[in-house]
Amino acid sequence: MSIMKTGSCMVKTAIVNVVATASVSQKLDLKELSKFREISYNSESYGGRVAYFKTASMEGSVSIFASGKMISVGTKSEKKASCELKSAMKFLVNKGFAKPVNLQSKVQNIVVSIDFERHIDLERLAVDKRVVYEPEQFPGAMMKLSRPFKASILLFASGKAVIAGLKNSSEIEPIIEKLVATTRHLLSKCAPP
Repeated sequence: MSIMKTGSCMVKTAIVNVVATASVSQKLDLKELSKFREISYNSESYGGRVAYFKTASMEGSVSIFASGKMISVGTKSEKKASCELKSAMKFLVNKGFAKPVNLQSKVQNIVVSIDFERHIDLERLAVDKRVVYEPEQFPGAMMKLSRPFKASILLFASGKAVIAGLKNSSEIEPIIEKLVATTRHLLSKCAPP
């Protein structure tokens, strides 16, 4: 977790998940792959269309599809997600299931948790800003931002929030600054500058 100062507010942030994709662009036999202990495969799950690669040293896991497409989930950085996709490809190459390729990973989603450490007045937020807040159905307010980057945000009265939809970690700070500017008047007192 890192601490970010924006204006007079201190905000705790942490990347909690990075989803990245890549492809070896080759057909894979998932049933044959399942013979290795690093692979988890269940022909009943998702119609047998996906296997999961995980080693003891991995932070997340990699879903491997018969088409050769792969999805890394559970890492905390873009670099780590890319490394785990490359590790899966190396495993496939070493076991003779794929030929080496120049793997191009692409980040699809970064999820960030935030703690303002201050109460947020969600009732006022729902009146003042364009957010969806229906406490009878869900305890958080849902906000979508299109600038400076597209992001979906869940805000909770406790002062905690979750941002999803970012494509690069460099987008985190500008989105949080925009969020603080949008909610500053609704946060129980921020420390004086």
